[in-house]
Amino acid sequence: MLEVKNLYREYGSGETRVTALNDVSITIDEGEFVAIMGSSGSGKSTLMNILGCLDTPTKGEYFLSKQSIQDMCDEDLSKIRNQRIGFIFQTFHLLTRLTALENVTLPLRYSDISPEQAKQKGLAMLAKVGLDHRAGHKPNEMSGGQRQRVAIARALVNEPKVIFADEPTGNLDSKTSHEIMSLLCDLHAQGHTIVMVTHEEDIAEYSKRIIRMKDGVKIEDSVQ
Repeated sequence: MLEVKNLYREYGSGETRVTALNDVSITIDEGEFVAIMGSSGSGKSTLMNILGCLDTPTKGEYFLSKQSIQDMCDEDLSKIRNQRIGFIFQTFHLLTRLTALENVTLPLRYSDISPEQAKQKGLAMLAKVGLDHRAGHKPNEMSGGQRQRVAIARALVNEPKVIFADEPTGNLDSKTSHEIMSLLCDLHAQGHTIVMVTHEEDIAEYSKRIIRMKDGVKIEDSVQ
């Protein structure tokens, strides 16, 4: 499903040039649950940003479902991000003025379904994460774990091919973190492809495969 070949990402030029990714090649198959690990500056977030079509490589190739990505225009990349990719962020990225349901249905504004269909689909996604009873509440009326569940429901609403989770438990306490990871495991069991960035070993243990990065280089790729 995801394949990068000889990927490089450089920032700056001349003496200030920094190589964030250095000749990285990875293949992730449909239905996998992969954790990308590494310390700050290892390149793990840069790799996820490229895989999630939020950034483009300096050099190398990227194929999503066998479709070449790197030469696409911004409009085409936006469509891919909206229709084929779901994002879960450490800081939730919810709009504070909107209810949980309104946040979840936000990606559907760019589709051709009716407002009523969007509402029903949003409620179904909230039910899937156990929060349909909080549909009318705003983010400041919910706990961190509930807000992350809303973010997961939003990531699922367009039925994406792959879910990218960037430090999904980074702002949560230990108990809530493991509840969120159990939910991600349930989604994986239902057939979702999940790619997660984390620096926490106990969180990475929930995945089925760990890719370790250091100084922009892939140093380990192991199945567990």
